[in-house]
Amino acid sequence: MICARVTTVLAIGTRSALPIDYHYLRTHARDDTISDISRPVHSSTMILPTLRENTEQVIEKFLAEKLRKVGAKGFVLGVSGGVDSAVVLRLCARAVGKKKVLALLMPERDSPKGDLKDSVELCRLEGVDYRVIDITAPIEGFKKAIRGKIDRESLANIKARARMIALYHYANTDWRLVVGTSNKSEILVGYFTKYGDGGADLEPIGDLYKTEVWELARKLGIPEKIVKKAPSAGLWKGQTDEGEMGITYRKLDAILLGVELGLDEKEIAERAETSAKEVRRIARTVRMSSHKRKFPPVAKVGFRTPGFDWREGDEDI
Repeated sequence: MICARVTTVLAIGTRSALPIDYHYLRTHARDDTISDISRPVHSSTMILPTLRENTEQVIEKFLAEKLRKVGAKGFVLGVSGGVDSAVVLRLCARAVGKKKVLALLMPERDSPKGDLKDSVELCRLEGVDYRVIDITAPIEGFKKAIRGKIDRESLANIKARARMIALYHYANTDWRLVVGTSNKSEILVGYFTKYGDGGADLEPIGDLYKTEVWELARKLGIPEKIVKKAPSAGLWKGQTDEGEMGITYRKLDAILLGVELGLDEKEIAERAETSAKEVRRIARTVRMSSHKRKFPPVAKVGFRTPGFDWREGDEDI
């Protein structure tokens, strides 16, 4: 995932979420609702989200309608060679036609060489136009301009924001919408760069957990080597999503689904085949990354305040 989905730390300027208590918002979910969106994993007792029927049609209609209502000429998205951007690329092409989709491939010096090759193959497979933009030079220029120490995680954020700049340049000059490729798992735990890969006009797979994205990818016929590739932002040698988060996506999704359903800590731990301590860690991360999913806080001075009580219509993009 070296382009539109580059990852970051889990809280503001830190490598992990701040250690504060998290209180679950208990809801009374109906049994039929729970069974409709979750399923056991083979012989395991772990319960994961279930991909809903016609998910791809819902997303394609969403994409087509947004483009029509805004009146933009097309979409632009970063394609990294990973499964998330591969799925979004295919859905975009199916929704509005390949001629209205532009893919940006944005490698840099530390990017795995194989990812660029996979990205090119995916673009050619979909028949979409693509541009290869090496962002090494602007990253190095920014490092030189800062004249200070930049740790590995901070550099990752710079890379993600450099890609965002390129995406919005093409969006502005070509009158396109920037399509994000973040999934629900990443969004809920803040596993993305604020104003980096988190900056997009649309997030078509933002309500699909990672395990659902894998399921949808196979349903859409995405090449198996892409589906099986270890999720990684390619930010440094040996970096993987699961290694950085300290949890597998399967276990993470099982925990997040339990939190979404308002289940208690013990039940979530049982469904995810993990400890209550791990459930608390993930729940705390969701809580502490909430700032990345909200409009920036505004001091209320006027009668109606942006982000507080200035209501926007649902039809707005």
